[in-house]
Amino acid sequence: MSETQKLDDHELTAEELAAIEEQFDEGAAVRQVTPTTGKVLRVVALILAFYEFFTAGFGLPADHWHMGIYLALLFILVYATIPIIGSQSLYALKVSRFRIGNIPLYDLVFMALGIVAALYVGMAWRGIPALGIEEQTFRMGNPNTYDVVLGVIIILLVLDIARRTLGWVLPLIICVFISYALLGPYFPGLLQHPGVNFKTFVSSMYFPQEGIYGVTLWVVSTIVFHFVLFGVIAQRTGLGQLFIDNATILAGRYTGGPAKVSVVSSAFFGTISGSSVANTVSTGALTIPNMKRLGYPGHFAGGVEAASSAGGQITPPIMGAAAFIMAEFLEVPYTTIVIAAIFPAILHYVGVFAVVHLMARKLNLQGLAKEQLPQLKAVWAEGWANIVPLIGLLVVLFTGYTPFMSAFCGISLAVIAGMSRIKQPPTLIYAAAFLAFVLWKFSDGGFDLTMTAILCGLSLIATLNPQKRIEVPEMLQAVELGVKYSLAVGAAAAAVGIVVGVINTTGIGFRIGFMVTQGAGNLAADLYNMISFGSFQLFAMEDLQLFISLVFIAVVCILMGAGIPTTALYIMLVSVAQPALAQLGVPPIASHLFVLYYGVVSEITPPVCTSAYAAAAIANSNPFRTGLSAFTLGLGKVIAPMAFVYAPVLLFVSSTGFNLWEFTYTATSCIAGVIALSAAVVGYWLKPLNVMSRILLAISGVIFVAPSLTADLIALAVASPVIVTQLIARNRSQSPA
Repeated sequence: MSETQKLDDHELTAEELAAIEEQFDEGAAVRQVTPTTGKVLRVVALILAFYEFFTAGFGLPADHWHMGIYLALLFILVYATIPIIGSQSLYALKVSRFRIGNIPLYDLVFMALGIVAALYVGMAWRGIPALGIEEQTFRMGNPNTYDVVLGVIIILLVLDIARRTLGWVLPLIICVFISYALLGPYFPGLLQHPGVNFKTFVSSMYFPQEGIYGVTLWVVSTIVFHFVLFGVIAQRTGLGQLFIDNATILAGRYTGGPAKVSVVSSAFFGTISGSSVANTVSTGALTIPNMKRLGYPGHFAGGVEAASSAGGQITPPIMGAAAFIMAEFLEVPYTTIVIAAIFPAILHYVGVFAVVHLMARKLNLQGLAKEQLPQLKAVWAEGWANIVPLIGLLVVLFTGYTPFMSAFCGISLAVIAGMSRIKQPPTLIYAAAFLAFVLWKFSDGGFDLTMTAILCGLSLIATLNPQKRIEVPEMLQAVELGVKYSLAVGAAAAAVGIVVGVINTTGIGFRIGFMVTQGAGNLAADLYNMISFGSFQLFAMEDLQLFISLVFIAVVCILMGAGIPTTALYIMLVSVAQPALAQLGVPPIASHLFVLYYGVVSEITPPVCTSAYAAAAIANSNPFRTGLSAFTLGLGKVIAPMAFVYAPVLLFVSSTGFNLWEFTYTATSCIAGVIALSAAVVGYWLKPLNVMSRILLAISGVIFVAPSLTADLIALAVASPVIVTQLIARNRSQSPA
């Protein structure tokens, strides 16, 4: 490639990519502080990271202390780095008597109040006789003045840090839930309830195991943080580049090669990153310019990357934070969620891949030349050791150990692969420390002999890494970046805990769920009468009610997803969806994944689609058009939830059981539906499609998803005119003149 071409395409620098990520990733932009304050905050971030890392390997303190320490450090970092409003002047460095280290005095006051309120639960757990505070057991439901005052403070501060990191939408919705809890008697009809006493409400929101110190904050502080940290460190040590190089080797030479590289590399990268924006920026920096050079329109190139990267939250084994919370809600091992998510993730990427391929055929775009492709031997000779941490993490995770222990081992192996080298004996201290830990766990009965041998072997293999080692300052920078990525999800988890507390206290989830099913039932009865002809019934009444309920919930997920992170959206809506769908016979894991998937779809649904906006910035394209392209490319993700609700066998681990023949048939039918929809979106299959053909394919694609032989025959009948005309058109074009 010539230098002129590079200049024309304007390859973005690392600084420009970081700026794009700051602009579109929640909580990524930070206030400038003085050098001394910056060093202090860096130390605080490293303390948080090392505290989390240490407790993952050596054991957690009591929940009230563990979550309190995490929340206190979270308050420090958020109030120090994120201004009260998003004004550019508040991000800038200023000299003022009302600022210390460029942190306004009011933020320092908020920070101090947050620290006290966060740690009070632990300090007062056994009582503080000097202050007249009884043991916490005796104060549940009967809080004292300290409990109420600090409880109100922490509720307000948690809402504030959620607002600072994520915007106004989430805190306003949480305020509606708070109002519902306190003003229950004033709500109409089925929503009416006796109301919750103010002191009782504050107590239940403040003390474990509900509210702020509930399951959401526990999962983030105990599991999610570690996986975010692992993803950042693994990427820094070279695993992300290894994925991109291998994706280029696999897909680059085929029709529309760079676009297929985007799909494959984002799928690979999604296995270690639960962040759609981080995935978009990391892989899009290479794939988007390559797609534009090949001839793809900028908005389509950005859409491909955004749609592919949005799959990061639903791609096993390391999914987004919501997947870990789902495991706690369902009370199943995280590995169960991972297994259930395999086929839906495949269906999503099949959809994106099909659109990319058909668009390349339509535009007659060729793949990369052989000399532009990385060499498989060279790629693996240089980067093979970077896969070791992921192997270690998966082995520990799938052999029954806790997710945080698997993350501890994965992070440790990533540090060894990055920093320990057999030819530099002093650097082996990192490998030696991990070996000592593994042997200690073995002697203590924590690891069996097989696991001990595997981890020791992997740590020794990682020291043979031929790449240049990463120095301590670079590794600490990666750790600090991992902490920075976790701030928004931590703030969201603490705030959404209030929603969980309100739902458990008032039962609003079951009330709204009943309203959804009742409304869907009434509408289904009307439709049933319209489409039934005597004894001939096209659809059963129950199927219509289920379908309408699913559509209601899907639309709410997508609409509410505008401005709310996936994790918070999942927690709020699953409380409605689970009771509603359970009444219609849907297995719990299917209803939970249904909400999660539509929450992720909102990330590529205009007008608010952060992944698409980040991709548009790299592609220099119109953000809204890029969002529309991403949405159409993500149709596989749109119909996948419908498929596994009707056919839970696609999830492998559903309570309805698994049947290989049923799975094979249903999976084939779903893939056919996705391909038909993809052809309808692009307007091309074997040859260009006219408007009527696209409409017929779209209808048949939707019907294919319904898991029954009757539905598939109807879908084939609808699509058959298109199939016949396409075959005739292809044969005519291939026959000699």
